[in-house]
Amino acid sequence: MVQAASVALHVGAICAMSYGYNALHSLSAETWISNQYGGHFQFLTIQGLAVAWLTMAVGLLEDFFPVIKGLRSIKRTLFMAGMPIATMVSSIYWTLLLTNPHLILQAIPGEPGEASTILVLPLRIDLALHAVPCLALLADFMIFEHRYGRKAILYAAPAITLICTLWYASWVEHCATKNRTFPYPFLTLNPFEIRLRIYAATGTLACLSLYALNALHPKSR
Repeated sequence: MVQAASVALHVGAICAMSYGYNALHSLSAETWISNQYGGHFQFLTIQGLAVAWLTMAVGLLEDFFPVIKGLRSIKRTLFMAGMPIATMVSSIYWTLLLTNPHLILQAIPGEPGEASTILVLPLRIDLALHAVPCLALLADFMIFEHRYGRKAILYAAPAITLICTLWYASWVEHCATKNRTFPYPFLTLNPFEIRLRIYAATGTLACLSLYALNALHPKSR
């Protein structure tokens, strides 16, 4: 039987995240971003958005086709990758936006003779990209999912977090060699040794956030 609340969450999250990503193409900075190596996918925000979108999509399929057992395994694997990423993206983005916006907001070069402009997203797009993925995954996990077992938390969680961390660190460093700048100013402003520490710290905190969220999961489910 299809759970109406689960369907509503999945459809709503998919629509909101799709809107946020598609709305990026209407911004004045779209030409500059699309001409960069890696385009929008330089940003961890967009990679996290993609994983969260896929998680919601698989969840929606499971709502209608619960007899397909493989969907649950796929969704829970995506959850293990997407929830820590979304949590870290939201935590870092909103903290820096409120305290040190120059460290998180990209400066878009102007035409010759013109000053750079800071890429400030409209609030509705900002929320769709930097709040909805985290909130949707957390709601789905806490309400409709079971907590992860001991083996998954001890072995799978660190492995998946490590893979995601190494992937993004390698990818963003590669993009920066082509673009001569990083998608996030706090990376551009720091030397390689400090960036390595940032990647390691972020990956560690992401894994710890999954531990914490799993521990906070209602034990009755």
